[in-house]
Amino acid sequence: MQNSVSVACFTVADDSQTVIDALYHISRLVSETEDAHEALRLVLDEVVRALPATAAFIALVNPDTRRLQIEVFHGMPPESQGLELLLGQGVTGWVALHGRPLVVPDVSADGRYFKLSENVRSKLAVPMLLDGAVVGVVNVDSNCVNAFGDHELKILTLLTSEATKVVSRLWVISQLRIKARQLESLITTGQSLVSKLELQAVLDTATEQGLSLMPCRLCAVFLLNADGKTLRLAALAGQKDGPPDPAEDLVLADSVLGSAVRHKKQVEVLSLARTEEHHFTQLLPGGNLVSLLVTPIVVDDHAIGALNVYTERHHRFNNDERRIFSTLANLCAVAVQNADLYTRVFASEESLRKNERLTTLGLIAAEIAHEIRNPLTVITLLLDTMDLRFPDDDVRAQDLTVIREKLGHLGEIVERVLGFSKSGTALQARWSLGAVIEETLRLLRLKLEQSKIVVQFHPPTTPLLVDAHKGQLQQVLLNLILNAVQAMPHGGRLLIDLHEEIKDHAHLAVVTIRDHGPGVPPSLRARIFESFLTARKDGTGLGLAICKRILRDHRGDIELIETPMDRGATFKFWLPSAGG
Repeated sequence: MQNSVSVACFTVADDSQTVIDALYHISRLVSETEDAHEALRLVLDEVVRALPATAAFIALVNPDTRRLQIEVFHGMPPESQGLELLLGQGVTGWVALHGRPLVVPDVSADGRYFKLSENVRSKLAVPMLLDGAVVGVVNVDSNCVNAFGDHELKILTLLTSEATKVVSRLWVISQLRIKARQLESLITTGQSLVSKLELQAVLDTATEQGLSLMPCRLCAVFLLNADGKTLRLAALAGQKDGPPDPAEDLVLADSVLGSAVRHKKQVEVLSLARTEEHHFTQLLPGGNLVSLLVTPIVVDDHAIGALNVYTERHHRFNNDERRIFSTLANLCAVAVQNADLYTRVFASEESLRKNERLTTLGLIAAEIAHEIRNPLTVITLLLDTMDLRFPDDDVRAQDLTVIREKLGHLGEIVERVLGFSKSGTALQARWSLGAVIEETLRLLRLKLEQSKIVVQFHPPTTPLLVDAHKGQLQQVLLNLILNAVQAMPHGGRLLIDLHEEIKDHAHLAVVTIRDHGPGVPPSLRARIFESFLTARKDGTGLGLAICKRILRDHRGDIELIETPMDRGATFKFWLPSAGG
């Protein structure tokens, strides 16, 4: 508070020229300054010169808090800057609440007076009215009783009216400049967003530009998860320590964000402390996030997420701010569509390249098959002329039978490649799947022994029969077992299980093959059955793709069962069971 000082009471003569000069100076402020705060300070100087005031201030109504806040002052202590009064509090608050001027000849006799200084004896306050609404109050004080009367009231009302017009024009000019900057930022943002080809780059740019459009603390994008019931944080700007890692997703049904997404409408939260939308509060010192505006991101009439802007103070988002962020969300939606289209085009291009490689591979395969057929025929004929005979209990007799079968299988493959046969279903027969597995392991027994692989396989007591092309079925088993052997270069265990399952009333013969190698890298798991995909330097990337094609041709399928890294890989495939 000011120290008590002795000030002689005085009156001002009816000096019309002083008032005219004050009005002239106030009216010229529009051409002399572009700063509304500076204009208010100059207005107050003119008011003090025209009236017998020992102190004065201009307080404006904060549209967010609905409180009077002292903007400029004269003859008051420095701590008066920014001082807030409730509407209705004190003489100034009463004038702001009722929109009527008030003369208080003796503040000690008026119960509405709110003491700001020990020296004030009389008071005069006039509302600043703009389109019928109170936007502020011009207040003058005197250290003398009865310092203000009707004459001073008329002067201050006249000056306040002119000052309100001038300051309102400056406010309009300031708002137009802000809108121009925002429009320029939106144009720049649109150009920047559409140039981004990756989704994450689009979202990061959107949040960064959101911070530049208005004074806010954080800007974030949440996207709808595949389940359609939860939202995940996809991008965040304004956090100095890097992006956070929320412990859980936001549930649509329990969130204001969910309401905006479901109804595709903007939602405003004036006080986050009263809602469940405090998911970023812990990120800032003191948790001082106060207000929130949620704008849905809509693509093809479907909301895919929300653009959020957070403030550190109570803030009512006006229509211009709502439109700005609605436009930014629309730009973000277009950019997301562009990124998605780019991803699809890239995938299509990759598919075309793969198909081109497959076509080339097919031509090469046909040439190789043609060259293989003649020597294969010679080998088969020579084997028949050798007339090899072994006793039935001699293991070489079984090996010779297998050799003849494999030569026949190779001949079928050559003919199928040359004839572009698709599946060879005409060559299918009924086989015991357990016997086929045992025969395949017999073929690989030397390879397994050399690689120090211990195989555990116990066929079921009751044979599981399948209708299949035996050679192709063994090709699936060979690919899977050899892959497992290569995954365990220092030896290990190979577990093979055969059992029957019932799915959708269908009986299936199911085989699982598990190794104890390093497992499949996470980056390859989703695409493990694609052609030419391999993690080995010497691999072709065709083995698993061929397995999947063969099994699907047999009305079955194959999948990789998720296993932790460094604990091996488990493949599971199945075929329709042909009965017992």
